[in-house]
Amino acid sequence: MAFFSAGFGLLFHFLFWGAGLALVMTPRRWRAGWPALCAPFGLALQSAVVWAGAMTRMTGAQVYGSWSLVLPIVLLGWGIWRAVRVERRKLWLELKPWQGVGALMAALLNVLLLPFAVASKVLTSSSLGSCDAADYAAGARTLLEFARDDRSGFMGLTEVVQLHSVDNFFDHWIRLNHFTPSALVALNSAIFSFQPYEIISVTTAVFVVLSLPTVFWLARSTFRYPPLASFWITAIYGLSPLLWYAVYHVAMSQLLAAIAIALLNGVGIALWQEGPTWRRGLRWAGVFAAAFWLILGAYNFIVVVCLVPALAYAGAQTLARNQWSRFGRWLALVLGPLVVVAAVFTQRTLGLVERFVLFQQFDFGWKIPPLTPEGWLGMVGSVSLAALPGLLRWILVGVVVVLLALALIRATKKRDAKVLLVVCATVPIFLGYLFLQARAVLHGTNASYDAYKLICVFYPGVLAGVAFWLTLARSPNPWIRAGVIAFALLVLGFNGYSAHRFMRRMQSPPLLVDRALVQLQRLETVPEITSLNLLIGDFWARLWANSFLLRKPQYFPTHTYEGRRNTELKGEWDLLGGVISVRTPGQREEIRLNPPYSLVNTRSPYYLKVKAGEGWYDQEVIAKAGSHWRWTKGDASLVVDNPQTRPLRLNLRCSMRSLTDRDLQIWVNGEQFRSARVGTQLKFIHISRIILPPGRSLIEFRSSAPPLSPGPHDGRKLGFAAYSVELDVRRDEDSSEF
Repeated sequence: MAFFSAGFGLLFHFLFWGAGLALVMTPRRWRAGWPALCAPFGLALQSAVVWAGAMTRMTGAQVYGSWSLVLPIVLLGWGIWRAVRVERRKLWLELKPWQGVGALMAALLNVLLLPFAVASKVLTSSSLGSCDAADYAAGARTLLEFARDDRSGFMGLTEVVQLHSVDNFFDHWIRLNHFTPSALVALNSAIFSFQPYEIISVTTAVFVVLSLPTVFWLARSTFRYPPLASFWITAIYGLSPLLWYAVYHVAMSQLLAAIAIALLNGVGIALWQEGPTWRRGLRWAGVFAAAFWLILGAYNFIVVVCLVPALAYAGAQTLARNQWSRFGRWLALVLGPLVVVAAVFTQRTLGLVERFVLFQQFDFGWKIPPLTPEGWLGMVGSVSLAALPGLLRWILVGVVVVLLALALIRATKKRDAKVLLVVCATVPIFLGYLFLQARAVLHGTNASYDAYKLICVFYPGVLAGVAFWLTLARSPNPWIRAGVIAFALLVLGFNGYSAHRFMRRMQSPPLLVDRALVQLQRLETVPEITSLNLLIGDFWARLWANSFLLRKPQYFPTHTYEGRRNTELKGEWDLLGGVISVRTPGQREEIRLNPPYSLVNTRSPYYLKVKAGEGWYDQEVIAKAGSHWRWTKGDASLVVDNPQTRPLRLNLRCSMRSLTDRDLQIWVNGEQFRSARVGTQLKFIHISRIILPPGRSLIEFRSSAPPLSPGPHDGRKLGFAAYSVELDVRRDEDSSEF
């Protein structure tokens, strides 16, 4: 129940923050749509509160979080008083048309949260593959617990965190990284007494649910779809694998940008259609400002293209009718709020150039399969967004293209103005999408990731445009009407089935913040741990370790993420993670960690360094069970460096299994030391009396039996599966096991 109570609490909290502003700032002609503006206003207002707090010397949202509730309470009271007493509105009647959307929001949030509840009994975060969740959590902790001028621990470790003009971790979040998602997590953590790691995944799911009223409003008011068609578009958006992929990869900024862009373009088109007078522009100014605030705070770089559909629509009308003065007024009214917001959001605005430089320097993301027309409607073959197999894909492509073409031809003959709207909402985005996909192919980069992000942030408008074939449901031909209804149900079924596959996959997520990882945060309270070398090979665990240990200086052997550069390892403690661990004598209980993590004092007279040598595959994990292992490719080795001037004595403890019964030979520096038998069941092996001379040594795991193939779907050759390999260094005077 923890995930559901947290999810619905956050959902109502965001809506509560925005309801007052929505009641006050929605123009009179559009006031029936004020529920669609609650989420954007609530998100933007919370972000603005944290931004204001970050500009002070207060130690984060933990100081002002509870007091900030006064603001939405006052705004809501003002909004209700004005609506009921001044404008004589009956708010319960205005909410009635939104009952279906509200029910859809509740149902969708339940199914999005269900896999989290199955995967873990306690609140935590998980991911399908991306490690962004840990980065957002680090930002949330920064904005929750630290003052802007705090340079303690990791916060002011310039040689590690410096990135272009930023030389401390706090300003990294203010200027360059995705501020608003972390700000929202920080504020809600302060108000609800959560820890950021507990609600990152839940908040991401809530962002999708919060977008549904905006999507419904865009389909209903901008594209003029009837209520049932608008509801269908909203349901498809909520169930789309494109959005679920974002949720379970924790793409928080992308989801916020989609809400803001839908709002911006819908309002921009409405302003053009009404006539861009200064009076109307002022009425819409608050809505424009909230949307621009969300974009600059989350995906500030997308601001350069966020108005493309509205600009295309107004530009086409201007060219056709030679209405340049009208276009100039419209442009001034749309961009005026952006200028104001950019002036307030100074650091975010100034960081734009550096953000684009980072895109040139780093190939962000990963490769994502390209989408063809059926994929735009959510009909994909797997949770990786791969296309449907074989002929089925091309049949569906043909159906989508033919139906859309028929709808556009029919509307063109009737001189329906919505044709231009459909073209402007889809064609520029598809051209950008195709350009990025072509760039990915030609240059071998991850530009397909950028293509996916582009189509997703514009997806509310793209989906409404691609679904224009729904207008054929009004055709006088009963066969066409029946075909459209049948295809609409088929599309809904495909999206529902994709959601089901995502739910099953995330019930046992590949990446999870488990108890072993959470335990690392207690190291912040241990005074003797002054600085750390993060020698954790797993990227997910290394980023989370960083977010849990911000009060300690940290050093990385490899470039980990933005604001976490690789430098000389100056830490006084090594933090290891994975199947290979080291235990030295004299460690207090407070700093003993549970597997797969271990802590080694680099100043200890028993200190040694160990790493995997040749013959190992990457680590595998069942996150839900907290189980980690690495297969060997046959023979495998450990490289151990003894920096002391004397030999070190140790015991070797291993937990291993194999695909078949085989012998395990332990070789130390080229000589066979001991042997044991390993079978298909996990076996614990204890090898004592190993002596390592000063310098580098090699511990090898060999077998006389050749490695075996696990099956036809796995091309590897496997030797041993090592679940733990612990080097237990013994005291010089301890001869009990020597």
